[in-house]
Amino acid sequence: MNILILGGTGVISTEIVNCLHSLNHHVTTFNRGVRKVRYQAEPEVVIGDKQDAGSFKKLLKGRKFDAVIDMISYNPDDAALTLDALAQSDAHFVFTSTVSVYKRPTRNVPFRETHELFSDDTFCPYGYHKARMEAFLGTRMEDTPITIIRPSLTVGKGSKNVGVMRNNYGIVERIKKGKPIVVFGDGVNPWSWTWAGDLAKAYAGVLRRSACYGQVYHTANDDMRIWDDLYFEFGRLIDVEPRLIHISTEMLMAAAPAVFGHVYQEKMHCGIFACDKIHQDVPEFFCEYTLDKIVKALAEWYEEEESARVVDQERDALEDAIAEKYALAMSAFASIA
Repeated sequence: MNILILGGTGVISTEIVNCLHSLNHHVTTFNRGVRKVRYQAEPEVVIGDKQDAGSFKKLLKGRKFDAVIDMISYNPDDAALTLDALAQSDAHFVFTSTVSVYKRPTRNVPFRETHELFSDDTFCPYGYHKARMEAFLGTRMEDTPITIIRPSLTVGKGSKNVGVMRNNYGIVERIKKGKPIVVFGDGVNPWSWTWAGDLAKAYAGVLRRSACYGQVYHTANDDMRIWDDLYFEFGRLIDVEPRLIHISTEMLMAAAPAVFGHVYQEKMHCGIFACDKIHQDVPEFFCEYTLDKIVKALAEWYEEEESARVVDQERDALEDAIAEKYALAMSAFASIA
């Protein structure tokens, strides 16, 4: 197939390019050409900025594609532009959404694609606007082959979202040094982590599959774990037991809402997403990487790339400060009795 990817340089979309090449598809990416990416095989590249609607339409005018994977639409206007600019392609459109579209807390466990309410909370603009985008796309599904994919927490080479603090290699450094690691709640909230290379198989699998037209899919890992497990896996890898401290999300938000907003919006709630629908329609999608393999792959990336081993000193100092306040609070509570 001849496939266009809008984006193509992010953590997930890079793996989609690689996956499609391995299946012998012809891949074209459209992006600004700012980020340099190493692919397994180089795609055709169209350089442009989708925010410049006129230029975007001009650059793609007359181009024919069997499928379009849109990784860079974040609201209804973005999605409408994609459909308008590529209307002549008669393509299958695959839009990337997110599990952040859901209103929380839910009373349904696991989350199911058709049983949840959309978020009406603008505190998380990403999820809020993606929800609006999905609502718009729902009005176009009768006359256009559209599929929506809702990934959960996905990591891979290039990730900037590993851990509660989103401090990536800083996790390894803190464990090595015996420094406390901040985890929200009691660390037992159920969740799953998905490897980007596994997720890419879902995108490849839905393409031009009529059963997937008009459908919305979760694409999360079925390896169900708890948040403490992420840190225990890093600890096992370097043979050092992590020192975990557990603090309420409310207190973390008081300390640094910009850092812990993602926890407040979704991760403090159950993160179990039913994937039986995607498994039924796309049997090619399965997650080879369990959490231990994910952590091992991340650690290997840290070793491969010097830039990946940079510790965010501001985040590190913040975690130290929170840990100090935690120790004082624990001492005060211990003296109550």
